[in-house]
Amino acid sequence: MGRVRRRLAREEGFTLIELLIVIAIIGILLAIAVPSYLRFEERANQKAANSDVRAAMPAAETYVVDNGSYTGMDTSSLRAIDSGVVVGTVVVSTTTAAGRTAGDTYCMEKTVGGMLARVVRGKAALVGESGGLGSVKEGVGCPAAAAL
Repeated sequence: MGRVRRRLAREEGFTLIELLIVIAIIGILLAIAVPSYLRFEERANQKAANSDVRAAMPAAETYVVDNGSYTGMDTSSLRAIDSGVVVGTVVVSTTTAAGRTAGDTYCMEKTVGGMLARVVRGKAALVGESGGLGSVKEGVGCPAAAAL
């Protein structure tokens, strides 16, 4: 420390080697910090998408209690029940087959920062699929209405 003070008192600068070492240290720190930050941002966007879909589920359940089925449910009807609903897409089943009726199943999805989340709920929720029966599935959008 005393050596640096004497150098500054004599108004001498730093050598090229000292400056290169400082630049190399800064470069190493950036190489470690930037990828870590990008992964953190991805995880935050995924959790936000999951949370938005999960928060919209009570409004969908209120809709079915009020209307008898999910038929006609869309983002605007969910916002009429809960103004905080921010899902991107709502798909309601349209097929009638194998004990299922049209309007007995729905899928909601939301994308935040390129990260996608969806939930499928209702009578014909995708049994056995990870993400079926109301749990949030990451990275997959809603199927077509005829596939629900």
